[in-house]
Amino acid sequence: MTVQEVSRLAGVSVRTLHYYDETGLLSPRRSDASGYRIYEKQDLERLQLILLYRTLEFPLKEIKRILDSPDFDRNKALEQQVRLLELRREHLHNLIAFARGISLIGVNNMDFSAFDTRKIDDYAAQAKAAWGKTDAWKEFEEKQKNRTEQDEKNMEQEISRIFQGFAALRTLPPESGEAQEQVRVLQQFITDNCYNCTPKILRGLGKMYAAGGSFTENIDAAGPGTAAFAGKAIEVYCDRLET
Repeated sequence: MTVQEVSRLAGVSVRTLHYYDETGLLSPRRSDASGYRIYEKQDLERLQLILLYRTLEFPLKEIKRILDSPDFDRNKALEQQVRLLELRREHLHNLIAFARGISLIGVNNMDFSAFDTRKIDDYAAQAKAAWGKTDAWKEFEEKQKNRTEQDEKNMEQEISRIFQGFAALRTLPPESGEAQEQVRVLQQFITDNCYNCTPKILRGLGKMYAAGGSFTENIDAAGPGTAAFAGKAIEVYCDRLET
């Protein structure tokens, strides 16, 4: 393939491909009779690896060092890249869930630094800071201020039981009476213990539960697929409230 053909195929500019050639990062193995560089299968495979590493924000010099290493293992490199991409996906899922959550309540200044560890407790801490003094946070703060450590443990156990209930029902249709009753129980729990869980907030929570990342992982501890099932049941519940 010519440089123009590779440019169209890979979505990389001709100028970039020329730069890769000049620096030795990707030098085509042969030229045609007119002296034009011709990319063969091995060159395209190397380009794929380069683009993957670039997606992961590796510097070009580091990519060249990796690919030119005498003990470079392509399969091992791909496994590492897959894992890095999975970690990035999890991180993005957490950011999406965080943004959805605080958008339900309202916030002007968003700081995502708490997601460095992608843990649910960090999410909660950052959400608290982000909510500031909105009405929802004031209500939550008022309900929380007199709680004892045992009260907090009891709440954790109760929300765990609620999602265990969803887990036990996940073989049923999300629109079933049992599943819809479980959503009502969840909504009432949030209203009683946190803040007024309006249908709008509840719908947003359902999307967060099923969005992936730490939220989904924690809920799915009750059983694989619990978060997705709960999210769908919540969606049905809110749709019915709006009709």
